[in-house]
Parts: sequence; C-alpha cells; structure tokens
Amino acid sequence: MQRVILQVALDLINSHRAFSIANDAVKADSNCWLEAGTPLIKSEGMEIIRNLKQKFPDNIIVADMKVIDTGAIEVEMASKAGADVVCILAAASDSTINDAIKSARKYGSKIMVDLIGVSDKIKRVKELENFGVDYLCHHIGIDEQMIGKKPEDLLKKIINHTHIPVAVAGGLNSETVAKIVNAGASIIIVGGAITKAKNVFDSTKKINKAIIEKKSVSSKLFKKYGKSEIKKAFSMVSTPNISDAMHKKGSIHNIRPIKLGFHMVGRAFTVQTLDGDWAKPIEAIDKAGKNSILVIDVNGGKKAIWGELATRSAIMKEIGGVVINGAVRDLDDIVNMGLPIFTRYISSNAGEPKGYGEIGAEIQFGGQIIRTGDWIIGDDSGVIVVAQEIAQEIANRALDVKEHENRIREEIKKGGSLSSVLKLRKWEKKIG
Repeated sequence: MQRVILQVALDLINSHRAFSIANDAVKADSNCWLEAGTPLIKSEGMEIIRNLKQKFPDNIIVADMKVIDTGAIEVEMASKAGADVVCILAAASDSTINDAIKSARKYGSKIMVDLIGVSDKIKRVKELENFGVDYLCHHIGIDEQMIGKKPEDLLKKIINHTHIPVAVAGGLNSETVAKIVNAGASIIIVGGAITKAKNVFDSTKKINKAIIEKKSVSSKLFKKYGKSEIKKAFSMVSTPNISDAMHKKGSIHNIRPIKLGFHMVGRAFTVQTLDGDWAKPIEAIDKAGKNSILVIDVNGGKKAIWGELATRSAIMKEIGGVVINGAVRDLDDIVNMGLPIFTRYISSNAGEPKGYGEIGAEIQFGGQIIRTGDWIIGDDSGVIVVAQEIAQEIANRALDVKEHENRIREEIKKGGSLSSVLKLRKWEKKIG
C-alpha cells in the first residue's frame, strides 16, 4: 500500500520565510511535498517555484496556481518553472481544465483539481474523472474554517465516488490528520500547523507520526472552536488580537480598566441612564444573567453611577464585569474586590436614583453599537465588542492572528528584527 503523503502548504508572502520553513519541514520528513501556496506565488511569481525546485530537487513541488482561466499557459508557466504538480480550480470551465491537462502532459507535470467553491462536488468529481485529472483536492478554505466547517464533511462520499487519489486540506494538524487518513485520503495538506508552529521541525515530525501511525498526536496549536466554545476561545486571545481579526475595528474608545490585570469575557447586558442616575444600573444587576457583562451608557457623564456597594452586589450575583461610559467612585475599595470594571472617569461625586433610562436596549458609545448578547472582551489594552452573529468567526480569526504572531516572535528570537522578518520596505506603498 502506497504511503500517505504530507504536503506542506507554504501560504506565506515572503520567500525567505518560506525557505526557512520548508528547510525545517524537509529535515523532519524528507519525502514531503512542498507547495508554493497561492499567496506566495502571487507575491513572488514563478521565481519562487524555480527556487524551491533548485533548493529541494528531490521533493515534489506543487504550484497552487488556482487556475480559473487560460489553463494551458498557466500550467506551462508553472511546469517550466519546475512544478511537478499544478493546482487548478474545479470551478473552471471544462475547456480550461482540458487545456490545462494537455499542457501538463506536454510539459511533464500533473494536475490537481481543487473542489473549493463547487456546490455539487460529487457530480463534478465524476466529470473530472472522465477528463483524466491526476489528483482531486477536497479543500475547506480558511474563511470557511473560521465559521466551523471541517474537511471530514463529505470526504467519505467523495472518496467513495472516485478512483483518483484525493488530497485533503483545511486546518489539519497532528490531532486531526489521523481521521482523514483513516477515511482514505492519499495526500494530507497541512499549512498553518507547520508554518505557524514555534518549532517547524517538531510540528512536522508530529504530523508525520500521526499520518504513519493513524493516531492522534497532541498539538500545542489552537484548534477551531465551535459556537458553544466561543468564551473559551476569546479567553485565549487579547483585545489587540481581536481588533486585528476585525480589520482594526471593534474597540470601544476611551474606556480603561480601574487596574491592570483583568481579562474579561462575556455577553453584554446593556443599560442606558443619565448622568448621576444610578437606579437602572443597580436594577440591571438583578436582571442580568450569571457571567454577563453590564455595559452601561451614561453618555459620558462625570457623576458616579457605580461604586463599592454596587460592586459587592454584582459579585454576589456573579456578574462577569462592568463597562461604564461614565464614572465610578470608591476606587480604593473596588480595585481590591476582583470584579473587572472598565470606565471612562473616576469621580467622588454621585447622583440620585431617579430611574430614567432603559435596560436591554441597543446603546452606542465609544464608536461602537452594543446590543444585549454581543460579546465583550476587556484587558489592559481596553474593551472590544464583537457582534454575536460573527462571534465564532472572529474568535477563530483572533486565534489565527495570535498563532501568526507567535511564529514571528520565534523568528525574531533567532536573530531577526520585526522589519527584516516582515520585509517592511518591500511592502511599503510606492508613491510617485
């Protein structure tokens, strides 16, 4: 029985990082295939394929071109540059795929067809088999992974409907590859679990072991979290990680913790009141659920609507934290009570409980709209809000951001600088 192949997807944008990772991966598994990922090809062009083949002549080089048109010429380009396998899209027209296959035969390469984006995959698989493609790829893209889709979905059905070797991609790591191998996959494509690993050699070794032994091997990398695990995922990342995942959005401006060291995560329970009117915030303590985050809009009022007694009451009711677009007082007491509190102002003055305002309604301050049920995360950098509809995706994307940063941190430790690792001058916008 032919050994299942590990294909290392180098989905980076700088060649020096790709070569460093590829070198460590090949040391760990000399038979692995090296994939010039689509971002890498778009960034570095055909030169990256030439250089990979020159540096790793004994390894199969895969060019993930994601060809959708002009099949013949793009396959020719990649093949002449040294690609052994060229990836095209199953969503391409039949004529594009047939031309790509003819070009591959002419220039000595093979064709892998990626099923990503195809709705009726089984129907397309049968058509592709008749065309004579060499490999199929069942691929759950990164964006789909973030919302909980997994590569094992449909895999068995695809494998049972074709005799073509099937490659599988989609957030795989040493803990998950065994089930894919056991399902009958011929090629295991791994990207982030290797390219974002602190130690590429060790991570590749673990994945290779899991493939050979068909057993799960523990991984230190983050998994993709489901809807029931959102709080756990948010608890593992910082507000800057989340902001990056949201394309620099979500931060509630000018709200800071009463002391450093909090990491607050929970669902918002909103309150709106007037300057100095602390009735509705206190009533909300009794109405909010366990671990809820009270988010109180006082329209920036400078009279305190929260203090030591409110904090004690909130702790007794197991409230998860408080965010106040207004003022708090009794700072000397509440800093030692352990409840995460984030506020705009600190003041000795308090108002009266008049009862104006609303509980549970949509509020807006600090540049954000906040609704009851939205996710609130707070730490030393501030407070961020994530709409409940996109919370699962953003939590997973934030973990992805953290993993990328962890890898860059390791490269800096090896003697690089942030500028040199990221090749900042190369990516500066050219003006004039």
